[in-house]
Amino acid sequence: MAIIRLRGMTWEHRRAVAPLLGTAQMFRARHPDIEIEWSARPLSGFEFTPVDALAKDYDLIVLDHPFMGEVAASKSLVPIDESVATGAVQFVGPSLETYRYNGKTWALPIDAACQVSVARPDLMRALDAEPPHDWRGVMEIGERAKRHGLFLAIGLKGVHSLMTFFTLMANLGSPCAVEQGAAFADRHAAAEALSMLRNLLRYCPPQALDWNSILLHEQMSECIDLVFCPAVYCYATYAETDRRQPLRFHDFPGPNGPAGSTIGGTGLGISAHGQHREAALAYARFAAELATQHAFALHHGQPARRDAWLDEAINQRFDGCYRNTLATMESCWIRPRHRGYLAFQSAGGEMIEAHLRGLVTEPTLLEDLQQRYAASFT
Repeated sequence: MAIIRLRGMTWEHRRAVAPLLGTAQMFRARHPDIEIEWSARPLSGFEFTPVDALAKDYDLIVLDHPFMGEVAASKSLVPIDESVATGAVQFVGPSLETYRYNGKTWALPIDAACQVSVARPDLMRALDAEPPHDWRGVMEIGERAKRHGLFLAIGLKGVHSLMTFFTLMANLGSPCAVEQGAAFADRHAAAEALSMLRNLLRYCPPQALDWNSILLHEQMSECIDLVFCPAVYCYATYAETDRRQPLRFHDFPGPNGPAGSTIGGTGLGISAHGQHREAALAYARFAAELATQHAFALHHGQPARRDAWLDEAINQRFDGCYRNTLATMESCWIRPRHRGYLAFQSAGGEMIEAHLRGLVTEPTLLEDLQQRYAASFT
């Protein structure tokens, strides 16, 4: 029997790598003639490495949905609409919609996430505090933590500043623009969102501006003074019992409830340059199955199917993470995806971080964001 060897690229974290390796034998049992060699890149590479470059070297690519405009223009991935029965699957929230662009579906959701809140249960108990349902409650916990020499937490390094700004703007009822020709942000709502971030930082350690989402989780797991974070991309694996101090996830406590969180997660794309397209599509169909999505969860993964999010055994494994954040996930906002957006995402995150460090005034920031956003379409 001739063996077909596929190359796959994902990103470096056990949430991403372990599910793919842990389910390899399941796939081989069904397709003994197909082998997959997985490689991984850092989170920063996942966020910004061009997909058309990866598609020349890899058959399977785990990617982020803001690349869809670039993918649709370059046609570096194979549309999966006619090859994978996505219509028969209910993915959680707008997960599938994020990979649809210009009338085609360019990737399959295999991992679902958005910005939610996360707590250290032991420190919350020490403060006699419950997870807040709104931003006022976040500030109240901040005051209580401050009196006890403890901190709130947030990760606002670069792009993560922009993502949290996006989430607050959508929650305030004034989501940022996603189309050409529109004002990037309502100035009144933007001033309110930035004020919320600046006030939040009063209760956080200064290192918060150096943390991305992974470092935020690591710090909350390891430190003894980080009580609660109101908005971070969920890494459910940090709620598992093999962590020294497991975390607990809850809905996003926005000023107007959980709505508007900026969706994340990952999709599986099939290279248009690959020599074994049918074998790659066979893996995509396998990845969408309920049994596979359950198995992903058993191997520290974060399923994208809604029925997996509702599964009691999975919720028990992750201390109720999916049940506790479903309302946030189901009311997510999708950020821009047009060709040229990713350059804006990189620059915009750095600009907001600079403002939060006190290096750029609010009027200058908002004007620069508008100019950068308009330029991203040219």
